[in-house]
Amino acid sequence: MLIQFLTAAGVLTVLTMVPGPDMAVVTKRAVSSGWQDGLRTVGGITVGLLVRGVLSVAGLAAVLAASATAYTVVKLAGAAYLVFLGVQALIHSRGVQAQAEDMPPAAPVGNPWRTGLVSNLFNPKIAVFYTGLLPTLAPSGLSPHTGMALLVLIHAALTAVWLGGYLMLLAKARVFFQKPAVRRAMDRVTGVVLIGFGLKVAATQP
Repeated sequence: MLIQFLTAAGVLTVLTMVPGPDMAVVTKRAVSSGWQDGLRTVGGITVGLLVRGVLSVAGLAAVLAASATAYTVVKLAGAAYLVFLGVQALIHSRGVQAQAEDMPPAAPVGNPWRTGLVSNLFNPKIAVFYTGLLPTLAPSGLSPHTGMALLVLIHAALTAVWLGGYLMLLAKARVFFQKPAVRRAMDRVTGVVLIGFGLKVAATQP
């Protein structure tokens, strides 16, 4: 069972470290409004994973994995939200330009905790991952529900630590990232990345 547990933890660690929408959302929020809001966004993402985990352990998320219609609805909603965040970042980059010209900057829009939560909940791949792959990683020495719950907690903790550590690196270099030209470039890059992730999510199949 220990080997199975370590294998599962290793797989979850690798999957957590792969750049994706969560990291892009955290980057956008931290660069636009500071590491505190970035940390709140990480909190929302972590809660989103726990909610997904509860649904998966309860067996409710299997409906999303099994129903093409339900998957499509959530997929398109999530894609639209990511595109919205990307467009918002591009608009914000214009506010940074205005700030550099001594004009009032565009204020960050939306609650950062809610932004992290919604972006994570509307990612259908998380639901499919939790219902499709996670059960195969659960140690055989535990009951399915216990094993799944344990892995969900581990995944949520890994996500919080990884994104939190990444956020601290951004905070350490805050002087660099606070430069208007750098903030403008970061907003534009994360905006394009988020739009790209949104289009990718919209085009994926269950």
